[in-house]
Amino acid sequence: MSSNTTYQEKGSKIYLFSIVLVAVIGGLLFGYDTAVISGAEKGLQSFFQGAVDFSYTDAVHGFTTSSALIGCVIGAFLSGVLASRYGRKRTLFIAGVLFFLSALGSYYPEFIFFAKGVPTKSLLVAFNLYRVLGGIGVGIASAICPMYIAEIAPSNKRGALVSWNQFAIIFGQLVVYFVNYLIVQSHVNDPAVQEWTTAVGWRVMFVSEAVPAGLFALLILFVPETPRYLALNGQDDKALDVLSKVNGIAKAREILSEIKATAVEKTEKLLTYGWIVIFVGIMLSVFQQIIGINAVLYFAPRIFESMGLGNPMMYTVFMGIINISFTLLAIFTVERLGRKPLLISGSVLMAVGAFGVAFSNVFEVPSIVPVISILVYSAAFMFSWGPICWVYMAELFPNTIRSQATAIAVAFQWISNFVVSSTFVPLYNSSHFLAYAIYGTVCVIAALFVWRLVPETKGKTLEDMTALWLNRKKK
Repeated sequence: MSSNTTYQEKGSKIYLFSIVLVAVIGGLLFGYDTAVISGAEKGLQSFFQGAVDFSYTDAVHGFTTSSALIGCVIGAFLSGVLASRYGRKRTLFIAGVLFFLSALGSYYPEFIFFAKGVPTKSLLVAFNLYRVLGGIGVGIASAICPMYIAEIAPSNKRGALVSWNQFAIIFGQLVVYFVNYLIVQSHVNDPAVQEWTTAVGWRVMFVSEAVPAGLFALLILFVPETPRYLALNGQDDKALDVLSKVNGIAKAREILSEIKATAVEKTEKLLTYGWIVIFVGIMLSVFQQIIGINAVLYFAPRIFESMGLGNPMMYTVFMGIINISFTLLAIFTVERLGRKPLLISGSVLMAVGAFGVAFSNVFEVPSIVPVISILVYSAAFMFSWGPICWVYMAELFPNTIRSQATAIAVAFQWISNFVVSSTFVPLYNSSHFLAYAIYGTVCVIAALFVWRLVPETKGKTLEDMTALWLNRKKK
């Protein structure tokens, strides 16, 4: 511990929140990168439909709009190795660099090798590779941002602070919805607006991400490594220094002692605490995706357009505002109500919304009914599965297996995301009713899963999870 450092008795809230603020920019980039395609996909489709050396079919378009998710799976798997070997901070820096390079590459995939503005099969491959690169950044950030916040935050603030990561994800999506809207509006009165969108508009949407990506990569250099990673790697003085700034010196010594009591990351195997902890983590991740939320988020303008609504981009922005409002609801209630009640109630309301949309496609109802149902479905996700799943990813696993277990669970999340996103368009075009009826049924199953198998982690320290899962293993 440095001699010139003066610690407050209870630590510095400003110090803690400034660190969290930087970390959640990674969440904002997560949301920005995954949602930018919603505004760009039509222009992108028109551009590549002009190719003469291959046919740009709906199936190819579905893959292209979802290709970043392949990178997300890769990034999630890599996150565990990177976080254990290089630390949480350096891993987040790597993610920031990947976001930045992907934004530039998606804007100008012709770089060096191809003629600008000429759609070809090879150019499509290059574009998808840049999107995969950004997806790797998303996969890394999605696993490490909540882990970083959880390993910095005091136990009584951890749920709310990790939930801010989900707020940042949704805020990133709202920002990019709004940016996409402004980009389109900037040429709305141009007689050649369609040609501009096909040639330039989608490029501008992608490159806009370079600004927050560069800022994140720069700022992450100024935050500390997490005390749990430092302690697990024999850097006790540095760990105590960070803990003291956050918690005060007395509490810091107590927490460091608890961390050291479980600091055997180098020797414990993944299944040390039984298969059930890994299974619960994986299924939480899988359910967060197969309830279908990203099918709605990625294709929101197309869905609102199919409901006969004018200016679907405006409704998408409105949905983003509602999503942010209900994410704030989770942030301010997660420590009071707990994690399980929010997940269960959210699942039930999502089922109501999904079935509302499904049956609106069977019976003749005013267009406001499916619109409200979609908004209920989305809002319910935002106060439950959206933030709370990430809270569980950060809290659920014991210190000794957290990096590996989180990587596996988040990888399954992105695999599920890819399956849902790539199958939504053909499923939706085949039967609107079937698509939403399936999602509604999965929501009901998710509620039952949480009720029966998921433990409540409210008020528990990260070190408490070791005892919890050891006790479950013995039963």
